[in-house]
Amino acid sequence: MRLEHWIIVAFVALCAGMTGVFLAGNWSPAPEVQRASGLHDLIHKDLELSDAQEQRLEVVERKFAARKKALEARLRAANLALADAIETDKANSPAVQAAIDDFHEAMGELQKLTIEHVFEMREILDEEQAKAFDKEIVRALKEQ
Repeated sequence: MRLEHWIIVAFVALCAGMTGVFLAGNWSPAPEVQRASGLHDLIHKDLELSDAQEQRLEVVERKFAARKKALEARLRAANLALADAIETDKANSPAVQAAIDDFHEAMGELQKLTIEHVFEMREILDEEQAKAFDKEIVRALKEQ
C-alpha cells in the first residue's frame, strides 16, 4: 500500500474512534441522571403526596434549583479557569492547581447542597413515605 492510502486508513480509523467515543458519551445514560430520575419519580409519582406536601416540595425544589444553578455556574467557571491555566502554563503549575482546588471546592459544595436538599425533601414526608424514600436513597448510593 502506498503512504497516501495508509494516511487515509489512519484518518478514517481516528474519525471512527472519535465518533464512537462521542456517541458513547452522549447516548449512554449517566448513573447520576438515572438516580436523580428514580428519586424524582419516587417523590412525585410513587409516594402519593398530599396537595400540602406537593406545595411544600415545590418551595424546596425552587430553592434548591436556584442554589444548584449558581454552583453549576461556579463549576463551569472553574473548569474554564483550569483550561486557561493549562493552555497558558502547559505544566502542572500553581495556577493549574488553584483552578483544580476551586473546582473541587465547588463540587464539594454542590454535593453538600444536594444532601441538604435530600433531607429537606424527607422532612415533608410522613413516616411510611420516609421509609420508602430512605430505601431509595440508600439503594442509589450503594449502586455506585
